[in-house]
Amino acid sequence: MLDQLALEGGTPVRSVPLPYGRHWISEEDIAAVVDTLRSDWLTTGPQVTELEKAFASAVGVSHAVAVSSGTAALHVAISAIGIQSGDEVIVPTMTFAASANCVAYRAGIPVFADVDSKTLLLTPAEAEKHITSRTRAILAVDYAGAPCDYVGLRALARKYDLVLLADGCHSLGGATRAGAVGSLADLTAFSLHPVKSITAGEGGIITTKDPDLARKMRIFRNHGMTTDFREREQTGQWQSQMVELGFNYRITDLQCALALSQLRRLPEFLARRRIIAQHYDTAFANISWLSPLSIPEDVEHAYHLYVVRLHLDQWKVSRDQVLRALRAEGIGANVHYWPVHLHPYYQQTYSAAKYPVAESAANEILSLPIFPKMLDTDIKDVLLALEKVFRHLGCHC
Repeated sequence: MLDQLALEGGTPVRSVPLPYGRHWISEEDIAAVVDTLRSDWLTTGPQVTELEKAFASAVGVSHAVAVSSGTAALHVAISAIGIQSGDEVIVPTMTFAASANCVAYRAGIPVFADVDSKTLLLTPAEAEKHITSRTRAILAVDYAGAPCDYVGLRALARKYDLVLLADGCHSLGGATRAGAVGSLADLTAFSLHPVKSITAGEGGIITTKDPDLARKMRIFRNHGMTTDFREREQTGQWQSQMVELGFNYRITDLQCALALSQLRRLPEFLARRRIIAQHYDTAFANISWLSPLSIPEDVEHAYHLYVVRLHLDQWKVSRDQVLRALRAEGIGANVHYWPVHLHPYYQQTYSAAKYPVAESAANEILSLPIFPKMLDTDIKDVLLALEKVFRHLGCHC
């Protein structure tokens, strides 16, 4: 029998909290970093090049550029296509703030778009509503790890002569019939944060098939200079020309050694994420008080997040009360995301804007724990806590 809620003094389901995401570091990962510590290069060295080659090959493109974070990756990509003051870029509002911030960093205008009610993904039809004479690009976001409709978005981009960008920070390892995420847009940004598909501690990567864009991104990540220290060391030159106002977005060899080791384990990580998602899918198939997001047809989901929508007509309380109750039970549920246009910074400009699908979802969604090191017993704890919370806070209607 399920006793009273931990919030009310009952015994929590778990004594040690279960986070929504967590990295998994192996002895091989540690050895790779230690080997690099013992090498001659701690930054701008051979591990950076090796990671870029391996990552590009993994997603089926010719170029990858490694940088210091996923946010840096987005900024570098936006800069490479020449976004400048007054240029508009269409961005779904259901995303992390960095997806829009990267446009604002260049004095461009993020033009928010609503999302599909079943998947919370940007659709070609919704994107097209916001195209104007000032639109330069579409930035699709693979929310939770599900790839967008890149065939439709590519056709839209061609129709209006736009650049198609992808925020793939959730979707490394995902794919559609058209190919792997990383090869479907003109530029795709990835994150190597600890809760992502693989980690470098912090870090990011941009992939492209375009050698000119790759060259521009390498310059931008290194203060706008045409060569880095290793390139100058190899050629015997000492001088590097600064050709634009770039940033120090370099990533270290230590981080790249870790990411390269992790990349070899990506199939294992993806397989486990998908198994956990299947357990959740099965458990939720015959209940009425929540449902997982729909999965687009013919995609391979990367399951960075497992997001459910609470059917609040079946509850006596709000989503936030459910979240607090689950956390008290030791289940580190989370919310991804509060729509970007509702953040105070963007409300200065977008206070009158309405995006009903995203705004409704924002009050109903929960991200449940999912990460490769989760055990089957951890999954059972999540399900037990959900049942316990619903029994106490649900309306049983």
